[in-house]
Amino acid sequence: MSLLERTTLAVMHRLDPELAHGLSLRALHSGFAPLPGPVSSPRLTTDLAGLSLHNPVGLAAGFDKNATAVAALMRAGFGFVELGAATPRPQPGNPRPRLFRLTEDRAAINRFGFNNDGVEAITARLAARPPGIPVGLNLGANKDSADRAADFARVLAVAGPHVDFATVNVSSPNTEKLRDLQGKEALGALLRGVIETRAGLARRVPVFLKIAPDLGAAELEDLAEVALTSGIDAVIATNTTLARDGLASAHRTEAGGLSGAPLFEKSTRILAQLSRLTEGRLPLIGVGGISNAEQAYEKIRAGASAVQFYTAMVFHGLSLAADIARGLDDLLARDGFSHVAEAVGTGRDRWL
Repeated sequence: MSLLERTTLAVMHRLDPELAHGLSLRALHSGFAPLPGPVSSPRLTTDLAGLSLHNPVGLAAGFDKNATAVAALMRAGFGFVELGAATPRPQPGNPRPRLFRLTEDRAAINRFGFNNDGVEAITARLAARPPGIPVGLNLGANKDSADRAADFARVLAVAGPHVDFATVNVSSPNTEKLRDLQGKEALGALLRGVIETRAGLARRVPVFLKIAPDLGAAELEDLAEVALTSGIDAVIATNTTLARDGLASAHRTEAGGLSGAPLFEKSTRILAQLSRLTEGRLPLIGVGGISNAEQAYEKIRAGASAVQFYTAMVFHGLSLAADIARGLDDLLARDGFSHVAEAVGTGRDRWL
């Protein structure tokens, strides 16, 4: 981390978290942040559900909900970028304050509630982005929708022609009863609608499914069965958690989803269990608590073909993307892997 980035983070941490977040997006959009461009090597190049990645390190959804800084993020060292979540209609989300920085825990709690400009506005920005790394969109549902399951297909129908992948997000804890859609029957029906909508697009868009870390063994087994038979292309494990174990911050009792360092072990165990259940038949993307190359490597060894992070940038800055990618390359070389795919799942048993 440069002195400039360290100083900027120190200033940002004196501000309200949501205000600081907005300012960081404006700075990116305005070109104030130095960006490294693509980070890659023969070891890091990755095929993820048909997507060609310079490296397997991605930006998780939530950082740039409205695709206002997508061009800059594409040059930040990530191998792929996920934006959103987008809903069919614009919505303001939940009342403020709704984002809390847990500095002592290197974590955050948010209860945004899918605040976004709506899929039409977001798609217009996606359509205008420059060529480069794969960019995907997290699909959401409007809070007041009469048919939330159908909302996911509606968003894909509009945005599909302008994204490289789409993620079905039924695991956010901040829209009431949204996680009920993770049940076997409900999820199967929802995904059928999304896959049918994809079939009507001019080109095939990979569809990912993002799951919660708070699933029991039976729930995870049902979810794996649906994922394997639904026609989706990958599973993202995991979203934020409702658990609050071992937190020290004064904000630990705030409602919402917890992300950051405390989520690492919980999400990695779910990832490993899902890897065992799917046995390589479906690519997995590991998310939750990653803040360095060693943790990204641990996710890969637990069964992930690629990883994503977001909260760690609050504490380590945007340069973390390139740092993790380069560090991962070094770790693969250290352990004698000629390609990242060779490392996938090699340490899974440790997490079971």
